[in-house]
Amino acid sequence: MRPAIHDASARQYAGGPSLVPGRGGNRNDRARKPGPSDIEAEIAGLLDQSTQELRLAWRKLHRTEPPFGMSRDLLIRSLADDLQQRAHGSPNLALRRRLQTLAGALEKGTHSFDPGVVLKAGSTLVREWRGRTHTVLVRESGFEYEGERYRSLTVIAERITGTHWSGPRFLA
Repeated sequence: MRPAIHDASARQYAGGPSLVPGRGGNRNDRARKPGPSDIEAEIAGLLDQSTQELRLAWRKLHRTEPPFGMSRDLLIRSLADDLQQRAHGSPNLALRRRLQTLAGALEKGTHSFDPGVVLKAGSTLVREWRGRTHTVLVRESGFEYEGERYRSLTVIAERITGTHWSGPRFLA
C-alpha cells in the first residue's frame, strides 16, 4: 500500500472529482449556453408571472426600478428581448443606428430608407468585360443592350458573362 501524499498537486491522481469547476467530473453538470427551447420556455414563463414578479425580474436584470407607468405588456416584451439578446447576442452598432434612424423618421412621418441608386432614363451604363466594352442604355420602360430591350439588368449581366450575376452590381 502506498503512503499518503499530502501534496495538493497529487489530488489529480486521487481518482476523485476535481475541485476546480468545469474540470473533470461529469461533463453534463457543466454550465451550458441556453438553447432556443430554453429561451422560448423562459419567455413563455413571463406570461404566467404577475406584474410584481415581472418588476422584480426587471430589478434583478437592470439593477434599477422599471420606468414609472410601464405596462405589464411592455415589461414582458422588454424582458423577452433581454433574454433573447443574452442568448443570441445584441444587434451590432450599425444596425442599432439604422433602426434608430428609421424609428425617428417614422415618428416624423418621413421616409428615410435608401432606395439605392436611381437610374434616370437616357443614362448609359458602361462595363468592360474580358477585353470588350458593353454599353447599356437606360429607358423609361427598362434597358436596351445591343438593340434588344430588357426589363432587368440581371438578365443583361447574365447574357454578357454567361453566368448569374447581380445586374446592378455588375454594371455599377
